[in-house]
Amino acid sequence: DFDLNGIEVSSIADIPGGTGMGSSSSFTVGLLHNLTAYSGLDISKPGLGAGACRVELDLLKEPIGKQDQYAAAFGGLNLIEFLPNGTVNVEPILITDHTRSELNANLKLYYIGNQRSASGILKEQKKNTAQKEKYDTLGKMVDLVYDLKDALTQGKLDDFGSILHKNWLLKQSLASGITNQRINNFYATALDAGALGGKLLGAGGGGFMLFYVPVHKQLAVDEVMQQLDAEP
Repeated sequence: DFDLNGIEVSSIADIPGGTGMGSSSSFTVGLLHNLTAYSGLDISKPGLGAGACRVELDLLKEPIGKQDQYAAAFGGLNLIEFLPNGTVNVEPILITDHTRSELNANLKLYYIGNQRSASGILKEQKKNTAQKEKYDTLGKMVDLVYDLKDALTQGKLDDFGSILHKNWLLKQSLASGITNQRINNFYATALDAGALGGKLLGAGGGGFMLFYVPVHKQLAVDEVMQQLDAEP
């Protein structure tokens, strides 16, 4: 907590809120970092992550997870584990410069519109996880995290695309608002044009879609997505 007066904070963003980019958590981490520095205090990366979680989860009562806050606090490419006792482990994923360059070149982001409130979707998803089938689905998604880490460290980036695809198929079964016919059409069209896999970012319902697309297929995917009014 900060005992500060006479401070005005304003923000301007290049992307709209509610699009799955983690902007609220990034803003919160940045604000805490600035207020800490302004107060002449030091704060660790774990402290920033925990502090941002306290603001969003405890004070604002948002029904969200903790991954965005810790991703923003630490930066880089990491495996983040949230343990039942509340401990958060952040392990850097070490990849070669070649793999990093190829990964960056093959990832495509498309804005499909329809900003949404994550709260409603996440509340339903949290409620649904009481069902054994939904809980088991979450377990399968956790297993894919370690498969994805192996694909990255071994430089098997085509596997990265297929794992994204498996994750998306599992994710959309968790709550009714995650996907819809329009989103499914975007996804199927991108795969038909050459994407190896992808997912809708954030809770679901709209915003940005991420795809793994080999460079030689990107022009074709761009063309069909633009025909559907998706902005690369």
